[in-house]
Amino acid sequence: MISALVLGKRVKQGIDKLTEFAALSSNPDHSEKLSGLSSTYRNMIRYTAEGVYDPERKKVYYHLQQSLLNINDSVKQDLLSRFSGWQTYWLKANVEREKELAGKKIIQKIDDLSFKTELDDWLRETGTRLSDSGSELKIKHDKLIENIFSHLWLTDRYGEAEDELLSIIRDGENFTWYEQSIFVSALTLSALRLWESKKIVHLINIYRDGTEKVSERALAGLVLSLQYHDGRVGIYPELVAQLQNLSDDNMFREHIRIVTMQFIRSRETEQISKRLHDEILPKVADLRPKLEEKLDLENLLPEDLIEGKNPDWKDMFKESEEVFKSMEEFSKLQMEGADVYMSAFANLKNFDFFRQFSNWFLPFYPDHDSLNEVFQDEVLSEGTNELAEALYKTPFICNSDKYSLVLNLRHLPASQKSMMLKVFRMELEGLEQAGEGEFDPDKNVKFRTSTTQYLQDLYRFFKLSPYKNEFEDIFKGKLDIYNSLFYKLIFGEGEDLSMIADYFFGKDFYTDALEIYRIVIDSAEGDIQLFEKAGYCYQQEGAYSKALDMYLKSDLIEKKTWTTKKIAFCQRRLGNFEEALKYYKEAEKDEPDNMHTIAMIGQCYLDLGDYDSALKYYFKVEYHDPDNIRVLRPIAWCYLVKGELERSRKYYNKLAGSKLSGHDYINIGHMHLCLGERQEALENYRKSLSEGGISRNDFINIFEDDREVIEKYDVDPDDLPIIIDHILFEVDD
Repeated sequence: MISALVLGKRVKQGIDKLTEFAALSSNPDHSEKLSGLSSTYRNMIRYTAEGVYDPERKKVYYHLQQSLLNINDSVKQDLLSRFSGWQTYWLKANVEREKELAGKKIIQKIDDLSFKTELDDWLRETGTRLSDSGSELKIKHDKLIENIFSHLWLTDRYGEAEDELLSIIRDGENFTWYEQSIFVSALTLSALRLWESKKIVHLINIYRDGTEKVSERALAGLVLSLQYHDGRVGIYPELVAQLQNLSDDNMFREHIRIVTMQFIRSRETEQISKRLHDEILPKVADLRPKLEEKLDLENLLPEDLIEGKNPDWKDMFKESEEVFKSMEEFSKLQMEGADVYMSAFANLKNFDFFRQFSNWFLPFYPDHDSLNEVFQDEVLSEGTNELAEALYKTPFICNSDKYSLVLNLRHLPASQKSMMLKVFRMELEGLEQAGEGEFDPDKNVKFRTSTTQYLQDLYRFFKLSPYKNEFEDIFKGKLDIYNSLFYKLIFGEGEDLSMIADYFFGKDFYTDALEIYRIVIDSAEGDIQLFEKAGYCYQQEGAYSKALDMYLKSDLIEKKTWTTKKIAFCQRRLGNFEEALKYYKEAEKDEPDNMHTIAMIGQCYLDLGDYDSALKYYFKVEYHDPDNIRVLRPIAWCYLVKGELERSRKYYNKLAGSKLSGHDYINIGHMHLCLGERQEALENYRKSLSEGGISRNDFINIFEDDREVIEKYDVDPDDLPIIIDHILFEVDD
């Protein structure tokens, strides 16, 4: 709230609120600094009110906002450390305690770091291979890595010591790429926890170093930090200038697009996981007995299938075509970078490995200690190198899940371990063959893969880690990076948004797509597809008047049958039946054999009460599509309204062979009632409630709506409310 007030230029209110907030802090410096800033601001606004020109006023104002927000951040950290009880602040207190024990309460230079001795020792040992996990040097080194990670993560404000430490890390000679990677994660977590423009600059510099698998993480951290602290970017002119300079680099822009799209793609993860858990896996489980009868599961992966997919797989699933289609769909999603494994590995995050905070961000590499137990396993030991190499190279599983998989291997039965080895050998061979194939036209494929895996690692941390409640979930909400100031600084207003809008459109996120299409339409006049897509989004949201407006604009530019039918659809939804009929008849000229258009013309005539014309069109549908059960409903109803009850009965009898809806039972009941067949009528009315899912209120309302039709026959109007009550009593009994 205070941040919003200060950034919204309601500084006086922000100071008032912050004064109350600072009074709760254990540090009196906060209130003292705030008092000084308040005096400065009063003088500034007094001069401004009196009309005194100050060329430095904008710079002073920015500095004031920055200082107020810094105090707000510091007070927040102080209160959280005292009252939250979070593990984060317990660790932070330990780091502070180690500083005091080292006699360095304030860290100014790198020599003040509590682990400076260990760092110096390691720098002298640079190039040493740490193969023995139990050696003293390895233990010391691991401790040093944790100390650096904790220091970078838990330090509020970076100074000369952190600058020099990050310079050593970036050098590339002293730490491995995977160690550099977790340090970048620590820097990102620190930037998310407490804003500081210097941290942002460090992320930019690490990205620009271009170290493979490290640069990707730095850019992801940069995007997430700038998105999270979006309002603050604009009050740092130097940072704004640096981002604008970077925007001239086409590679940087493309990398930002990749990170943005993958971040947005994470919105699908919960939906995919739910579908796997609720729909796909239960159906696959139901298929298992059949599969075991049809297949020799022990030889499911024979050597002669290594070159490609089993051509019999589709036949194997033909009794459950829906499952096969779903599996194909998930395979496509996986290729696009969707997180399809979240649910599969969610329950494999309880190993001791994940109790170490930094391991949630550790890239998978073949020499990690977690593979030691696999080396010692009777079944797996002979294939450990292949297993590790295959996991390292596979692009479809994130680092966190790779560790989960390895750690879980030791708990599997011998037969499953053997099967896993076969799978990994095939995977490795397939990856090697792919590497020897044609040149991949996507020059960013490695960047895209590393970014995808890293963001999925972050997703698991924020959703599954035991520390998740201590962090604001960056994967909640709209994830609308494209609306952030930094994104607009790089791409400009409205530019580059069509790709994101089309992604939302393709995933049925119509509200999000529409938000962007509205922006893009203003800067892309005359783009038919934009009008069409925006119209469709409005249509899906039920805003038919706005959808109609978009479709009509598209129609003015170019006549299309698709647009014509959409205009007709919206006109009908808006109750403009004559207009709808006009446009459907126009579409009929272009597509005389389109049965959907024919049916909709019949529907328009039905809406207008022209039942004879409606029947002509419904009969066309019945003739050309004799298996279409749905067309029987309006035909039977038209005959009922026209008074041709026996013909109506004929069609309702045809319909009875299918699953009847609640409305079907009511309409059939009306037919029997008009024919004087009271018992049959009552039975169908009862079924509309008991089997058709019609509620009591809906039953009453439908009956009242149809009263005019029923009363045309020899049915006493006074009997109708009695019939309704009789049915309701019977259903209650």
